[in-house]
This record gives sequence, C-alpha cells and structure tokens, in this order.
Amino acid sequence: MTTASPQEDDLREAALRSAHAHASEWLESLRTRPVPPQASVDDVVLALGAALPDGPTPAADVVDLLAAACEPGLTAMPSGRFYGMVIGGSHPAALAADWLTSAWDQNSALRTLTPAHTAAEDVASAWLLDLLGLPPTSAVGFVTGATTANFTALAAARGEVLRRAGWDVRRDGLTGAPRVRVLVGAERHESVDLALSYLGLGAPEVVTADDQGRVSAGALEAALDDTSGPTIVVLQAGNLHSGAFDPFADAVEIAHRHGAWVHVDGAFGLFAAASPTYRHLVAGYEGADSWATDAHKTLNVPYDCGLAIVADPVALRAAMGMHGDYLPQSTAGDPFDKVPELSRRGRAFPVWAVLRALGREGVADLVDGMCRHAATFADGLRGIDGVEVLHDVVLTQVCASFGDDDRTREVVRRVLADGTAWMSGSRWHGRAVLRISVSSWATTDDDVRASLAVLRRAAAT
Repeated sequence: MTTASPQEDDLREAALRSAHAHASEWLESLRTRPVPPQASVDDVVLALGAALPDGPTPAADVVDLLAAACEPGLTAMPSGRFYGMVIGGSHPAALAADWLTSAWDQNSALRTLTPAHTAAEDVASAWLLDLLGLPPTSAVGFVTGATTANFTALAAARGEVLRRAGWDVRRDGLTGAPRVRVLVGAERHESVDLALSYLGLGAPEVVTADDQGRVSAGALEAALDDTSGPTIVVLQAGNLHSGAFDPFADAVEIAHRHGAWVHVDGAFGLFAAASPTYRHLVAGYEGADSWATDAHKTLNVPYDCGLAIVADPVALRAAMGMHGDYLPQSTAGDPFDKVPELSRRGRAFPVWAVLRALGREGVADLVDGMCRHAATFADGLRGIDGVEVLHDVVLTQVCASFGDDDRTREVVRRVLADGTAWMSGSRWHGRAVLRISVSSWATTDDDVRASLAVLRRAAAT
C-alpha cells in the first residue's frame, strides 16, 4: 500500500486552504459587489496567461492565480439580486456537500463500487418523489441539467412508443421505423426541440397556446385525432416567460386516450408540487409518464444536477442501460442504468444534503418565498408609470414592458449598467420585455426593495 508523501500532503493542504480562503472571500463579497461581471473575456485571458508554462507551478500558486484572474470576470449568480435566466443560488448545505463530492471523487455509476453515493441517490430519489407527489416506484436519473433530463426521459419515451408499435429502436435504429409524432405547445422551451434533435426525431408538431403560454387542450385533442401511430406529447410546468402551467389533468387524459406517452418539462416549475400553496398548479401532472427538472434551479443545489424521472423503470433502463463484462453490475440495478453517462460525479450528495437541511416544510418555504418575491416585483412594477406586467404572475417569473421596445431595451441596459441587480431582456409575444426570474434562496426582502429602486431610477431617466 502506498501513501502520499509528507511533501505531497503539504501541497494538497496548501491548495485546499487557498481555495477555501478565496471561496469564502467570494461568498462574503456577494452582499455588496456589482452583480454583472467587471472584466471581459479578453481581460481574463490576459490575466490567466495565454502561453502554457514549460515547467510546473505549485498547486496553491495556481489556485491563487486562478482566483485573482477570474474574480473580476465572475457574475454574482449566487447573489440574492441575480434574476437572469432561471439560475438558483447554492444552499449552504448543498454547496458544502458539493465540496465533499469533489474531494471524495466518486464515479457514481455502480451500486457495488460506490455504495455511499448509491445510498444517497436511493434516499434522495424517494424523498423527491414524495415531495413532488409522483409515483413512488418511478426511476430517478441524476443527470447534468434540464436539457439532458429532457433527453433522457424522451429517449425512454421514444423506445417505449416504438416498442408498442412492434419496433426495437435499440436493436434496429430509426431507419425504417414507424414515424414518431411529437406534439408540443407553442411556447415550450427550446431545450425540448434540442433533445428531439439529439434523438433523431426531428422538429415537433406545434399545438396552439393561449395568451399565458398554456397549451390548448382542445387543440391538442384535435391534433391527436388527426392521425395515429407512435406519439409523444410534451407538456410544460412553468413557462419560461409567464411561469404558466399547462392544463395537466385534461391534457394527460386526452393524450393517454390516444395512446400517447406524456412527458412534462418542469425545469423550475416542477417544484411547485412541493408547496401546499402552489401545488394546484400541477394538478393532474402525476398521471404523466415522465418528468424533467433542474435541481440547480428551484432546489438551489450547485450546477451539474438535473433530474430525469420516468414512471416505468423498465422503459428507462431499456433506453439507457448497458452491459460490460468488466463492470461489477448489481442485480438490483445500477445508477448508470438511468442516465446517458457512465462516468459521472456524485450528484445525489448535494441533493440529499439540501433536502435533509430544509425538510418538507423548508422546501415549501423556499418555493413560497420565491413566489412572494415575484409577486412583490410585479406589484412594484405596476406602480411605475408606463409599465405593463404582461401576464398573470403565478409562480416566480415576471415579464414587463416599459412602453415601446426601444424604451424597454434601454431600461434593461440601465439596470445592468447600475450593477445592483441582473435582470435579463427577452422577447415575448412580439414585444421586448424585461424578464425577472426569482430563483435563489438568498433573495431577501431588502434585495427586492433595492432592485425595485433600480428599476424606478432606470425608468425615470
């Protein structure tokens, strides 16, 4: 048995001490630092050094250089005043667990090889299914993010609807296979289309959505009546702009009556089910066949953690499972049977940690707090002359117009130039909008008040 030399131990400890110090300084700076980055890509490249050194550099010195070079180019995404895209902060328990995940360095593919992670994955999966009100026998795959979660669940869907049509896609591929129809709402997230492209299914058929972005159940039924064959219907929990939810009870019943597989893309909205206050938004979604979400959004774990949930574990394993004579596989099933990757980090550790830290009531409070802040933003925006909130604010998303498109874009520019908060510009229903996504456990009432003050100044000048 070989062990690290005292010199190697010293090098490692010095590097870890340096990383801890820089991480602590970064986290402490979030309360006061500007949210947008203060350096460009070229600035950071220059600071990092474009030429590869000929010789080695001590690990602690490398960490110091990395921190000094990159810090000005970092966006304060973990700040309570970052509202761009749907990016959550990292809850302290999840962040600390993620540090351990890197130190433990487990390839979490196999049950017998990494029993600690498999246990955390089993427990966290059961807790998630319980919190979300989904079938307790569902399989949960821990993947990189919502795009890969959609891909994974839709791969299971593709295989199963073709199997019902007498075709084995795993064995025979798609050449000569029956055409798989995929129906989506007009305002689905583009990651769904990307996943379908990866799967060789081509562009989906678009079904009309209402003014909130919800798919029309009547239009869905008409589209399904039109033809038959292997079919997948993709529904949405949480519209990118309005936060709206598709009418799950009606849409799932219609789709299943036509023999379709139903997948729910719920990158941030799936966790509405964890709140008694907002659970009504997902009523009926438990009858679907698969679901996708991002734990780094509403659940606030660090990046690289999506969740693909499939009600039929056999269908998921048929799409994702593999065999290798060199792999010590378990008859109980292995984590890699549920995901596209063989090599992957221990994503369940931070998920278990945040769920254990918050508990059932804490997760509900987390969701409720984000929704309360979004409602406060909407109320504050309505009090600014010339501002129109463009939808019903049902969850954590707020889109507003400040008049014509040029003025709206100018307000977005001024907000970002101020630096207090980050709010993204977007385009919705043919209009330029300012879009606010409340996604962080760290957002406080003071953060919202300060951000609204910036909006008032930006709109007044």
